[in-house]
Amino acid sequence: MKQSIAVIAAALFAGLAALVGVASAASATIERAKDQCIVGEQADGYLGVVSGASASDAVRREVRDVNQQRKSYYADIARRNGVSVDVTARLAAEKLIASDLRRSGRCVRDSSGSWKKV
Repeated sequence: MKQSIAVIAAALFAGLAALVGVASAASATIERAKDQCIVGEQADGYLGVVSGASASDAVRREVRDVNQQRKSYYADIARRNGVSVDVTARLAAEKLIASDLRRSGRCVRDSSGSWKKV
């Protein structure tokens, strides 16, 4: 399993441009929502609406659309590398969260389920 994780990590890193493209295939609406801490990256590799935030129907639809795209991408990488979609998504989450941590005012949800504003 350790080797599989290394392989999937290498695949994710090698395909980081594609991953970032899919993972952040978010519109300006999503980017604004992330900047306002309405939407954030989660430890499971998907976007989420921050607890207590007021997200419009349009933002919620876009979050669903982006998450569907991500799931498809994660499934493809997982299938090619013989690991689960969850493992792939969690590895991607590490990169996505690290990216958002560089931007002040954004929220991320850790593996315990807690939202944190950075």
